[in-house]
Amino acid sequence: MVFKRLLGSLGVGGPTVDTVLDPGPVLPGGALSGQVRIEGGQAAFDIEAITLELVARVEAEQEEGEREGAVAFERFTVGGGFRLGEGEQLTVPFSVPLPWETPVTELYGQPLGVVLGVRTELSVAGARDKGDLDPLTVGPLPVQEAILEAFGALGFGFRSADLEYGHIGGTGQRLPFYQEIEITPPRSTRTG
Repeated sequence: MVFKRLLGSLGVGGPTVDTVLDPGPVLPGGALSGQVRIEGGQAAFDIEAITLELVARVEAEQEEGEREGAVAFERFTVGGGFRLGEGEQLTVPFSVPLPWETPVTELYGQPLGVVLGVRTELSVAGARDKGDLDPLTVGPLPVQEAILEAFGALGFGFRSADLEYGHIGGTGQRLPFYQEIEITPPRSTRTG
């Protein structure tokens, strides 16, 4: 038993975690729901916390050019404070609110190039923490969709979308980045 716990503290034979998000895109300001599935390892372990973290791939402008990195922008504790038996299987359902500023990753099922994820961390007493990362798909709010449709009706085309590290002054922005959607003008207005 002591040997199994020692191996578990090194990450061998410890519990595993897999988060399964409910199907379909979520909306900014809406609920993100799913289940965290945990399976006990080769010994019993105390689970201190189950944490979900929303992460985004963000670009940062620097003198040398653009750099890309992952930025965590929200964190939720959805469970913990229990003992998980050897080989025991447990499912923890969750529903957490997304920030209103959550970036849109798709429009009409087409990816925009923005990458978001849900990182799950299982804090295990006396062992290395276990984790899981799942892609997060966010659709536009009706008002966002209407604005993009209006640009399309005027002949504008979609070029790209990304997330830029920084703040836009005077907006009350909470997240450490903002979404940039680049469009091209209609052919009739181009010069050259």
